[in-house]
Amino acid sequence: MKPSAGSSSSCDFSGTAVRTLDADAARAAVPDLCDVLLDCVHGGASVSFMAPLPREKAEAFWNGVAAGVARGDRALVVAETESETGSRRIVGTVQMIPAPQDNQPHRADIAKLLVHSAARGRGVAAALMAEAENAARRAGRTLLVLDTVSDSAAARLYARLGWTAAGSVPDYALYPDGRPCPTTFFYKRV
Repeated sequence: MKPSAGSSSSCDFSGTAVRTLDADAARAAVPDLCDVLLDCVHGGASVSFMAPLPREKAEAFWNGVAAGVARGDRALVVAETESETGSRRIVGTVQMIPAPQDNQPHRADIAKLLVHSAARGRGVAAALMAEAENAARRAGRTLLVLDTVSDSAAARLYARLGWTAAGSVPDYALYPDGRPCPTTFFYKRV
């Protein structure tokens, strides 16, 4: 499962474009991806990291993701917006990770849907999810799963996008400040 070099989806709205990155583009995107992750974690999002999140730890995470893209282990989708100077910057991201198990060649996980706080409320998350689903289809994956904080804006988004809640687990993860949070697992057939 290797996306084509710098391949782009047809999604372009309000100056924001969504595309799947190749390995070189993923490596080049690490600084912007760090900015998005740091914004989300410091804003209270439960996305596997505790606050305060050092930039070096965020960089190590995204370098690992870029290495996974290079190996063909995942698809990295980003939403970019054009600045006043004409340069593009990443304002959101999501990953599609095909299940590696022999008995699950049809399944993939959706992970790390992140949208910078300055870009929320403009359909960025929905566009990222649509492209992640397209990446799954291109990889021959027909069943997607994800987890998110229960009763959150993200959980409501997934329900609106046709995902089915499979169940919740109390105190499954922690918010960045250390408080426990419940998690709901979702699935979708594509």
